[in-house]
Amino acid sequence: MTTATILATPAAVEARRTALLAEPRMRPLAAFAASLRESTGCEVPDADPADGGAAARCLLLLETPGPSIGRTGFVSCDNPTPTGANLRRFLRDAGLPREALLVWNAIPLVIHAPGAKNRAPRAMEVRAGLALLPGLLALLPDLRVCVLAGRAAAAAAPVLHAARPELPLLEMPHPSPTYVCTSPEVPRRIVAALRAAAAFATGAGRAGIAA
Repeated sequence: MTTATILATPAAVEARRTALLAEPRMRPLAAFAASLRESTGCEVPDADPADGGAAARCLLLLETPGPSIGRTGFVSCDNPTPTGANLRRFLRDAGLPREALLVWNAIPLVIHAPGAKNRAPRAMEVRAGLALLPGLLALLPDLRVCVLAGRAAAAAAPVLHAARPELPLLEMPHPSPTYVCTSPEVPRRIVAALRAAAAFATGAGRAGIAA
């Protein structure tokens, strides 16, 4: 996996954002996020330039941007959060390279009021978020597999199948400590799903849905 700086300081965030504006593979995704901000009036974090951008072969779909997303403005496993730390470890253990990956959210809009605690998305918010996924998929011509992390992301399966019926879908638990700490089986399931995704991303996988 490509080494990247944890987004723990304003300088690290600014360096990453400069790369976002400079990299051609990121421009379609930056424009997509900007269009969502304009059309919805909601905060929408950008995809991480340390990942594969529009050239990604694996889409890792999480649930929603967390309340701390304003610190970086990126959907990233380099965010300085417990979920980010877990995800970095699981990606490393699975051997899924960052250049093959795009991390995004099933509900890309920030649904939390400023200063509010994290909460589960409401049904209306899930529907609104999933309706935006075909627009994202249209920007990912090299996509070979999608990993759905958590219940809200798993609800995206019918939308993804309708838009890209050939795309293998893999399910895994969400990497938040809330779920990871419940059982030793949870980390094993996460790594197994990401390892299978790595195989698809390199052309070695087989079509199907795994939980």
